Amino acid sequence: MLTDSDIMAVLPAKDINRAKDFYRDKLGLEPSEPGAEDNLIYSGGHGTGFLLYQTENAGTAKNTQMGWSTDNLEREMEELRGRGIVFEEYDQPGLKTENGVATDEWGKAAWFLDSEGNILNIFQRA
Repeated sequence: MLTDSDIMAVLPAKDINRAKDFYRDKLGLEPSEPGAEDNLIYSGGHGTGFLLYQTENAGTAKNTQMGWSTDNLEREMEELRGRGIVFEEYDQPGLKTENGVATDEWGKAAWFLDSEGNILNIFQRA
């Protein structure tokens, strides 16, 4: 039933305007439907996308909520750092980063927070 349906991530934002500024200024993304005020839809590659919606629950999740696949993690990190993104450092069982990057047999990944406290990542498969 859902096998052929499009998938869209959904992220919370306490302040939708602050989030819109973050996604534009830090990640270079613009909403697909710019006239919307309390629900912002962003389009990605291959028919993917995500929705930002206004709620007081933003920033409460302690897990990765959305990620982007890339073929050059270092290049993406360099560009994002140039826009002011700070990558998280982790040292816990099963996840250790060095200079913001975790490496394993599956590939490598880096995590950062958006303006609303959502945990986002970029990853490169091995």
